[in-house]
Amino acid sequence: MTSQPTVKRVFLIVLDSFGVGEAPDAELFGDKGAHTALSVSRSAAFQKDTAFTRELSRIEGLEFLRPAIPRFAPRAAVARMTERSRGKDTTIGHWEIAGLISERPLPTYPEGFPNEVLQAFTAATGYGVLCNRPYSGTAVIEDYGPEHLRTGKLIVYTSADSVFQIAAHEDIVPVETLYDICRKARAVLTGKHGVGRVIARPFRGTPGHFYRTENRHDFSFPAPGTTLPDAIQNAGLDSIAVGKIADIFAHRGFTEEIASHNNTEGMRIALDCLGRPFNGLCFVNLVDFDMLYGHRRDPDGYARAINEFGTWLPSFLGGMAPEDVLFITADHGCDPSFMKTTDHTREYVPLLAFGQHIRPADLGTRSTFADLAATVAEMLSVSLDTPGQSFTGGILQ
Repeated sequence: MTSQPTVKRVFLIVLDSFGVGEAPDAELFGDKGAHTALSVSRSAAFQKDTAFTRELSRIEGLEFLRPAIPRFAPRAAVARMTERSRGKDTTIGHWEIAGLISERPLPTYPEGFPNEVLQAFTAATGYGVLCNRPYSGTAVIEDYGPEHLRTGKLIVYTSADSVFQIAAHEDIVPVETLYDICRKARAVLTGKHGVGRVIARPFRGTPGHFYRTENRHDFSFPAPGTTLPDAIQNAGLDSIAVGKIADIFAHRGFTEEIASHNNTEGMRIALDCLGRPFNGLCFVNLVDFDMLYGHRRDPDGYARAINEFGTWLPSFLGGMAPEDVLFITADHGCDPSFMKTTDHTREYVPLLAFGQHIRPADLGTRSTFADLAATVAEMLSVSLDTPGQSFTGGILQ
């Protein structure tokens, strides 16, 4: 009997919001017809024939990505994954990727936050509040920025996701002060008002020319159970977080945290990690797809960002050692051409697995993102209690 190859390092890259078509329950979320990948592919800026898109085209429902020369030697195991958790936000999506299924959605506030929350926030921070409505992050600073400059009150807003967002001009509220305010807000927002994330949204500029800076910071609600990073750290392995991963998991489960401010920097850091020794997981989030292009309904910008990733990917694959595995996936959709909302969309997400010992199998449609957590845990010989089902046996050869 042949034993499975040894896997020492797993790289898990999340293309934040790169959904691949409406999920079976999309209508329940108001997202019927959403398809992030299709919208991006329709952009004139999209480069179709790359190694990345060729592998994507093998996933069920993505046949439209097949290149003009259809024959190529596939390298990746592929699938699409269905979200089982009751939500479509970043926190719940990443929790499920890491092995936890959330049966209850995190609280959202389509009418704004109730007075009891705002009163507790003001008592804890000493700051008054402007806005308190669901709002686009770029529009809210244009509409409320001038009053914020005059009064010093904080711009508090939300979205369709479970978020309490605080925008402040860096000249009025220094970044570290804003982070401290967010920590106090995080302490207030517990129990029934335990939102997934409190988000610092600093900005600069002048009225009519405000812009958000790269000093965003997320303060997440801790995961309600043991996640894949927890299990890997508990097993004495390396657990490296790149980008906003550490924020999403409330800085729990990691032996090392490396900040990044954009996709380009995140990909550079991933390559740096590839070039140094460790044994365990490197978990990367590339947030620009969602933050800069999905929410802002910019399919051309989204397409260029996918092109950049597709151009970068071969250099990463070329540097992988025999005992490395790379997984690429997403946490939800954010269709840049979907006009019903500017928020996330309920979609399948892609799954690609690369490695010298990976068989280029088609794993069909997985019933939960948690299958990925179960697979990584098995590959690294780590114990993880998850409802996900490992597909290691179907891809390691």
